[in-house]
Amino acid sequence: MNQPLAGFAPAPVTARMENHGNHMLKVAMQTGNDLFARVGSMVAYEGFVQYEPNPPAVRQIARDWMTGEGAPLMKCAGDGLLYLADYGANVVVINLNGDAISVNATNLLAFDAHLTWGVERVKGLAKFAGQGLWNTKISGQGWVALTSRGKPIVVDCGGGEDETYVDPDALVAWSPNLKVKGKRSFKAQSLIGRGSGEAYQMAFSGQGIVVVQPSEDSTDRLRVRG
Repeated sequence: MNQPLAGFAPAPVTARMENHGNHMLKVAMQTGNDLFARVGSMVAYEGFVQYEPNPPAVRQIARDWMTGEGAPLMKCAGDGLLYLADYGANVVVINLNGDAISVNATNLLAFDAHLTWGVERVKGLAKFAGQGLWNTKISGQGWVALTSRGKPIVVDCGGGEDETYVDPDALVAWSPNLKVKGKRSFKAQSLIGRGSGEAYQMAFSGQGIVVVQPSEDSTDRLRVRG
C-alpha cells in the first residue's frame, strides 16, 4: 500500500459496530443479523450485502413518521463489512444492554433490526409545539448508531432536583426514563433557537443522559406533527 495512505486502512473488526474515524460507521454484517440504516447512508461495503429500501416491517411500524413519506430506512442483510456515513456528520455508537434510548429521527443512522423500536410522542410539550414532538424509541440488546452535526456533548442529568435545559434544534437523543417538559423563553427569544415564533427549551430531569450536538440548524429539529 502507498505509505501515505496506510494510516487510513480499516482496523481489524472488534465489534458489531464501531467508528472508522469520527465520521464513518463500520458494521460487521452476518447472515441472520440484519440492520436498519438510513437510506442513502451506504458509502462502501465488502462481501455480499443486500439492501431493501423501506421494507414492510418499517412501513408498518413507522407509518406515522412525520416525514409524510414513511421512514427513510433500508434493511441491510448479508455477510461482510458495511460502511455508513451521513454527509460528514460525526458518528456516535451505542451498545444497548437491555436499556433504551429516545432518538431524534434526523440523527438516527443505523440500528440492529432485532431491537424493539417505534415512533412515540414526546410527552409534556404539546402546548409548546402544536400537537407535540415525536421521537424514535429503541430498546433491547443490540447496537445503535447516531449522527451529530459536530462533536456532541453527553450530559448526565445526575438524578438530582436540578433540570437540564436544551435547545430542541440541538437535541440528538436522551434516556426515555427522563421527565421532559417545555419552558418558554421570551427574554432569550432572539438567542435560543433559530426558527420563527416563540422560543422554548426542553427541560430534562431524573436519572439519565442527554446527547446534544453543537448545531441549531432548524432542519435537524425533531419532527413536528402539524
